[in-house]
Amino acid sequence: MQSAAIRPLTPMLPRQLFTAEHEVFRETVRKFYEKEVIPYTERFEDQQHVDRELWNKAGELGLLCATMPEEYGGSGVDRLYSMILIEEQAYAGDSATGFSLHSDIVANYLLNFGNEAQKQQWLPQMASGEVVTAIAMTEPGTGSDLQAVRTSAVLDGEDYVINGSKIFITNGYLCDMAIVVCKTGNSDKGSANLSLMMVEADRPGFSKGKPLNKIGMKGQDTCELFFDNVRVPKENLLGLEGMGFMMLMKELAWERLIVAIICQAGAEAAFAHTVKYTKERQAFGKSISHFQNTRFKLAELRTEIDVCRAYLDRCMQLQLKQELGVDAAAAAKYKISEMYSKVVDECLQLHGGYGYMLEYPIARAYIDNRANRIYAGTNEIMKELIARSL
Repeated sequence: MQSAAIRPLTPMLPRQLFTAEHEVFRETVRKFYEKEVIPYTERFEDQQHVDRELWNKAGELGLLCATMPEEYGGSGVDRLYSMILIEEQAYAGDSATGFSLHSDIVANYLLNFGNEAQKQQWLPQMASGEVVTAIAMTEPGTGSDLQAVRTSAVLDGEDYVINGSKIFITNGYLCDMAIVVCKTGNSDKGSANLSLMMVEADRPGFSKGKPLNKIGMKGQDTCELFFDNVRVPKENLLGLEGMGFMMLMKELAWERLIVAIICQAGAEAAFAHTVKYTKERQAFGKSISHFQNTRFKLAELRTEIDVCRAYLDRCMQLQLKQELGVDAAAAAKYKISEMYSKVVDECLQLHGGYGYMLEYPIARAYIDNRANRIYAGTNEIMKELIARSL
């Protein structure tokens, strides 16, 4: 088990995104993962979620909802700080903490579409770690087809009554509040039937399944949510009724870029571990890094990683200016998640038999990475989005 976060190799084309202030923040994040997360990886995996107190510790250091305005408990910084948090999580080999979904997806729905009372109620508590949040989209049988959602919210007097279930919900087991995608209409245009409801975890009829037994990412809190005549006041509607699909589409490009950042940093970490291993591992009287096959494989992987890094950083520049297109974000998610899968497979092969042992970071990366080609829209859906722009 690693005791410190790996440092990636310096890209062949130097990165130009970050200032000295960003690097100071990066050091804070790195130390947090080395002290509060890496030593407890096995426990998190055994219990299938992180300790609840970890959220409070992250909040105390300003690691949650950092991009939110100061009046709502954030630091008012740009999304490069989010990028740093995601990268350092990957360099630490961590797949358990669900901070980015909480801070960079749920918080943005509230900031962009919530009214002032909703923002004041939730965002400061989210920034402090007092409240853990989830976004509940996927249902059994719907997959990437959000317009097929069956969970319903029917207006009854001053309340909406919610019935249905959700599956594969990150942060679901520990969440104190979930934004739930609900069907509120019956028009022929399915996208006009969806609304977003904020549902507190302590409401009668809202229950959670046990954390799901996944192939990888075993320490990440992922579960099913069930809604049995759950009553929420009309004030819990986020934005306007029937505007849920539009709100989801607005944030999906950023969500897909988050997956690309996870995969890029994950590939860089896997590669750095492998370079280190090949220099130390001896075979036939010399390190395996001296064999031509090893050198050529590493050269191939380094090239793919660095080309993807250049594309991703350019996407991030456009994201900061709110100019990133849906097709470009889809391409980043598709290509970089595919690249990550190739990198961990090749790097595991270079580890030989030891690569199959879970105490080696490359083995954990191998089993954890596979979900990246599925969530935030499958890679097949990404190809469809790219094709539509042709």
